[in-house]
Amino acid sequence: MAEYTTTNPTTGRTDKEFTILDSTEVERVLAQSHAAFARWRATAAQERAAILERVADAYDARSQELAKLIAVEMGKPLAQALGEVKLAGSIYRWYATHGPELLEPEQLDPQGAQESLVQTEPIGPLVGVMPWNFPYYQVARFVAPNLMAGNTIILKHAEICAGSSEVMAEILHEAGVPQDAYANVFASHDQIADMVADPRVRGVSLTGSERAGAAVAENAGKHLKKSVLELGGSDPLIVLDGADLEQVASTVATARLSNAGQACNSPKRIFVPAAKLEAFVGTVVAAFEAATVGDPLDESVDVGPLSSVGARDTVVEQVETAVRQGATLHTGGQALDRDGAFMQPAVLTGITPEMDAYTEEIFGPVAVIYGVDSEEEAVELANDVPFGLSGSVWGTDLEHAKDVADRLDVGMAYVNEHGTTLPGLPFGGVKRSGFGRELGRWGMSEFVNTRLRRTSAA
Repeated sequence: MAEYTTTNPTTGRTDKEFTILDSTEVERVLAQSHAAFARWRATAAQERAAILERVADAYDARSQELAKLIAVEMGKPLAQALGEVKLAGSIYRWYATHGPELLEPEQLDPQGAQESLVQTEPIGPLVGVMPWNFPYYQVARFVAPNLMAGNTIILKHAEICAGSSEVMAEILHEAGVPQDAYANVFASHDQIADMVADPRVRGVSLTGSERAGAAVAENAGKHLKKSVLELGGSDPLIVLDGADLEQVASTVATARLSNAGQACNSPKRIFVPAAKLEAFVGTVVAAFEAATVGDPLDESVDVGPLSSVGARDTVVEQVETAVRQGATLHTGGQALDRDGAFMQPAVLTGITPEMDAYTEEIFGPVAVIYGVDSEEEAVELANDVPFGLSGSVWGTDLEHAKDVADRLDVGMAYVNEHGTTLPGLPFGGVKRSGFGRELGRWGMSEFVNTRLRRTSAA
């Protein structure tokens, strides 16, 4: 039976099934990616950049088609899907513009020689393991810098995103990426593990769960392969005294409802001065209750389904467990009595360290709000989890807000915004949120060799 399926989370119906690779095809993919590397790395950087520019143009030209595809495939509301397509295209365009200069050799102080030169070289075939929640964006984050650098790619997408993964491969190949330099594979987890272990593969990047990341990192480490991991997040958002309470609460509501709350860097834990907790919660509850839940292809809909019925049931169970353990549920939290993977967005308060919800990631439309007596307490609670992807601080005294943000144990700290991602900014976390960086010049440095060439007089 096929393991890759396109099941519409709005209707619950399976539209298409895809068959995974057999063992002989795994060897073929490895051999072809390895052979293609020599040719692709020899392709001039400006030519690789021109190909990425054409990829970006295709994302712009096909934006409606691409957006509708993931709306049906994983439930993202159409306007948000269009935004993701635009972001993915901008990443390819950024590397097309800046990639060649990032690959230029760097002259060092000769230090007694005629020349000391640092060169940047690709390392070889890479495996990418991508998640379903941002099908285009997260692939672009990995693929654009590494194709630009001259590496070849074997891409395994999430099982529910087989359709969009095929279209991404089509766009890359039509733009000029050789068929064997980018291979979209429907592979099992065991087959991916075998690929990572193979000496022809030189690195692996995974965006996904802690469990998947730990397994990939263990396998990569055992075989001395470089790995980049972007894992879970339970991002804190701290509201300081003096902040515009209603504006921040509205921002929180919008962020937690976006993509049905299925974003690693969404503000999942909100810390508010205790004296203002009731008013803040009231604004978030009102926004959650006013949000329209429904078919993501309907432009009036604010919140689509979760990615699957199983994913929805997991979030509903997390909310029920929190309430059973003593938390207060202000609205929502239940599965909707209709086809598909819908749930009513929920707001929780009263979470304590003894409860499961204190440390676990809730990957759905749920806001967890805390009342705190001081910013010191807020920072302590913000850092008291195993995750460290991003966090934000909101206030009118910018210097003070920046000081508080600097105390967050995260990979990305924001002041008066949250979760901003742009092609030129580094993306990545600390602690159990993973390691390595994507995007910007940092994304070009993970899977390359820094090679010194030093020349002295004869």
